[in-house]
Amino acid sequence: MTDNNLTIVIGSYLEPELVDRIRAARPAASVVYEPGLLPAPRYQCDHTGPARNLSPNDVARWRELTARADVFFDFDWLDPAEMANHSKGLRWIQATSAGIGGFMQRTGLDKSGLTVTTAGGIHSVPLAEFALTGALYFTKGIPELRQRQQARHWERYTTRQLAGQRALVVGLGGMGRQVVATFAALGVAVTGLGRDGGRYDVPGLSRLIYRDELDAALTDTDILILCCPLTPETEGLIGRAQLDRLPPHAVLVNIARGQVVDQDALIDALANGRLGGACLDVFTKEPLPADSPLWGMDNVLVSPHSASTVATENERLTDLFLDNLKRFQAGQSLRNLYQSSRGY
Repeated sequence: MTDNNLTIVIGSYLEPELVDRIRAARPAASVVYEPGLLPAPRYQCDHTGPARNLSPNDVARWRELTARADVFFDFDWLDPAEMANHSKGLRWIQATSAGIGGFMQRTGLDKSGLTVTTAGGIHSVPLAEFALTGALYFTKGIPELRQRQQARHWERYTTRQLAGQRALVVGLGGMGRQVVATFAALGVAVTGLGRDGGRYDVPGLSRLIYRDELDAALTDTDILILCCPLTPETEGLIGRAQLDRLPPHAVLVNIARGQVVDQDALIDALANGRLGGACLDVFTKEPLPADSPLWGMDNVLVSPHSASTVATENERLTDLFLDNLKRFQAGQSLRNLYQSSRGY
């Protein structure tokens, strides 16, 4: 397909200068960007905002524009499940999220035959920084320090150091690899849990294990960092039995998906002192219900699924899209190709 008959539809808000970059990269292509028809962003780099109150004419216009799409930047906010049927010429969708497995299954897009690429790797640095923040938050005793500050209480105390501790990183994709590198650079001995049958060459990794070795590895883990996609194999991976194997001072960081952990068992472990702390960006139900005990726990750091969102996210997404667009036009392999058989 040539640029002359290629229609690219942008399905969520992008800064005008980034839209201009896409147009400049393929000047002969038709780039459809109608921000007034797109969900209104609630914050910078929001790709899942609420739909606007559009008139019937506006909705009809959006349907007419998207029907011509060959390529979609992000999914169709109006009816993603019908993208293959509505946009008959659609050949490729570039997602703006790395973890799209659940979405693909809920919408049936995993069986649509459409080529979909994820945003894998885009969020790896901010997520690794968040994981490091969580580990340091508890290792350096910040909750106790805050309590002492509020009480205006001056008393010297002792904390642990991060260097020399043992971390277990579950999931060794782009996110996990960045987490490994970040912690290893600070003197942490990092074990990585890979997918059964997978082969890995991860700089900074001290040891590679597979699923049947998980329970044994947990007993010597100071920091458990979950970076894996949500699949049938990883749902409920960390249950009550696994949490009980962790040392009482251990910290759990979840930047994967809430369903990877048995949240009720996690709450029990935190409340009963069987776990030192938890730094959580994801939860079984989101938004986290106001009556969840997690909100009021001193040994929990709650983030509203925002650890990956940084001000430069859209720039990096545009870089990825343009690289993949070049590959798409040249008939080359695309980066971050979603595979329904794996769920990511």
